[in-house]
Amino acid sequence: MLNWYDWIFLAIGIFIIVLCLLQGGKSEGASGAITGGGLNVFVKTKERGSEKVVSILTLVAAMIFFLIAVLINVMG
Repeated sequence: MLNWYDWIFLAIGIFIIVLCLLQGGKSEGASGAITGGGLNVFVKTKERGSEKVVSILTLVAAMIFFLIAVLINVMG
């Protein structure tokens, strides 16, 4: 039987998965890795608009997920 905090933990986990799927790819993919293209790994690219919002939401959701995981472990 799942407790109420387990349901919250599960919901936040699904929310994080959805947010990660919404984020765009930051690389050229496997073809760039094989051919050697896209060697500008350390070039600064700023996220703007909705990309930044999704990135911040993912970070906040991951921190909440971690805190709930620690609290469930301490309580259990």
